[in-house]
Amino acid sequence: MSYEAVQSVARAFKIFGILNRTGTATVRELHSETGIPKPTIIRLLETLMAEGYVYKDHRMGGYQITAKSSVLGAGFHGAPLAIEAARPWAIDLTRQIKWPTAVCTLHNDGVIIRYSTIPDSPISPFHSSIGMKLSLARRSLGLAYLAFCPDAERAALIKRLEASPDAENHFPDPRVLTEIIEQTRQRGFAERDFGVEPRSSGTVAMPLMLNGRVLATFGVTYFRSAIAERDLTARIVEPLRTAVANIEREIAQLGAVREQTSGG
Repeated sequence: MSYEAVQSVARAFKIFGILNRTGTATVRELHSETGIPKPTIIRLLETLMAEGYVYKDHRMGGYQITAKSSVLGAGFHGAPLAIEAARPWAIDLTRQIKWPTAVCTLHNDGVIIRYSTIPDSPISPFHSSIGMKLSLARRSLGLAYLAFCPDAERAALIKRLEASPDAENHFPDPRVLTEIIEQTRQRGFAERDFGVEPRSSGTVAMPLMLNGRVLATFGVTYFRSAIAERDLTARIVEPLRTAVANIEREIAQLGAVREQTSGG
């Protein structure tokens, strides 16, 4: 290299990369992973926020990248776009039905919870879920991805599940998963396997799609004792379906803005 690297730029990209990988991170977490002094991290984050690449989410207690990150390169896979679009509708849905919602994105043989309204829910079954990895086969937020993604992607993911070390991704008879996927597609939503823990709660989830592709999944978790099966459609499924429609419209609008910004 014939010149000295600009340290501030290198540090900004390092922080940006961590945010892109983890979904949400605090100043303390960024300092722990990078060793960059906290005052410097704060200045870099404020600069990224001023430029529109980073968003400070007070509910989640950390920082996230925004859909504008797509202009930085071809590595953008739609997750920031989906999370940014889902955020206000997720909060609104929790205020409406009280139960917490979550947004997940694909990660290897599962999905990772990238956003949650647990802080906004007065009756959440959990205290925290950000960063939790969920099975594609037995957890609703994972199954919503597997069932509704394009056929070629689904076939590749099923092969990945067959090689997965996670027991939740396996069935004694492979045909069982095929049946579950078909039932999920017919219903239009996924439910958590009743046999996995915690059995006291359930989750209903749907995909967030753009142009036939699943960008993320969106779901609601509730106590089974509080909602009878006969009331599930009216109290959870339909409000969730309405929120998904609103989020997908928002995704399309943000996507159009992204293309204009990037010159596409």
